[in-house]
Amino acid sequence: MKKKIGTVWLGGCSGCHMSLLDIDERILDVAALADIVKSPVVDSKEFPDVDVAIVEGAIITDQHLTEVRHIRAHSKILIALGNCAVTANVPAYRNRVTKEEALKCAYVDASSNDSAGQMPDSPELGKLLDRVRPLHEAVKVDYYIPGCPPSADLIFYVLSELLNGRTPNLDKEKLKYG
Repeated sequence: MKKKIGTVWLGGCSGCHMSLLDIDERILDVAALADIVKSPVVDSKEFPDVDVAIVEGAIITDQHLTEVRHIRAHSKILIALGNCAVTANVPAYRNRVTKEEALKCAYVDASSNDSAGQMPDSPELGKLLDRVRPLHEAVKVDYYIPGCPPSADLIFYVLSELLNGRTPNLDKEKLKYG
């Protein structure tokens, strides 16, 4: 029986998912071992039970926090993909100001905003947390794949090792930026 993979993009850019796509024809090797049952291009309402969850991005809103806890509960292995998931990276720059200051700057003071002066009022946006967090501050992370974005080769290596029932050797040489 094939294993199941789910991928999610939280707050940050989508560069890590682009690196995941950059494994090119090797996706066929992954497809022989696993079905991708949740991703930005394979949408479903709920995050299903999976063998491997790949989470890109930092936890910015209350919805992200709820979502990542749900993902952890429904995943055998959770991978933090990219610097935003590993360290909160660029989204964490918001931690230098209060959430009220960030919202005011983005929605009230923004000259490029068509509805300048109005705060958004949509439950779909979620409520900003007091500070942006990396994944490990909310849930147990099994593997970290750093990089901004991480290389497609590293992503493929980790996935192929896990899908073949092996523990990836993430020594300093493999995690080297370059």
